[in-house]
Amino acid sequence: MAVNMEVAWERFHPRLKSFILGQVRDQHVSEDILQDVYLKVYAHIETLRDESKLQPWLYQVARNAIADYHRSRVATSELPELPYYPDDSLDEAMATGLNRSVKSMLEYLSPEHRQALVLTEYEGLTQAELAKKLGVSVSGAKSRVQRARARLKELLLACCHFEVDRYGKVLNFYQRRPDCCAGSGCGVA
Repeated sequence: MAVNMEVAWERFHPRLKSFILGQVRDQHVSEDILQDVYLKVYAHIETLRDESKLQPWLYQVARNAIADYHRSRVATSELPELPYYPDDSLDEAMATGLNRSVKSMLEYLSPEHRQALVLTEYEGLTQAELAKKLGVSVSGAKSRVQRARARLKELLLACCHFEVDRYGKVLNFYQRRPDCCAGSGCGVA
């Protein structure tokens, strides 16, 4: 079957151009997409067996080209510049002081919570190994570690002020709150 491209152009160009413009809302982009559509149609016109299907085929090629345009636009859109925080952003003094505070605050946890944190965080056991050692289920061990971490976090936040970014990463040195556990031996200086 021989579909004449000039006839197709004359017959569908204005409506196809309007259709594409309605989808992308940019005159120059719509013209570029229209050119791509006609190039694809020209390259594959011999695959069209039924001339009555030319219009639906043109619009399908146009819809695909529009979708490709939108996908490429999203993939290459600029991301806002985010501040860079290296992994070692905690300075040595802060890390040492915070580590000392955390260790001393472990004393304020229940014995089972303290044991769960010491075994997983300081002795390096996995939660599955912790479960086996304590004779509890893995989900029980995980729950115990999560509750212990949550309680320790409560203690730290009650006693210290931390500046954090929107991801929860500590940005600045922590400071003991005036009404903190000073004198109670929590180790926060």
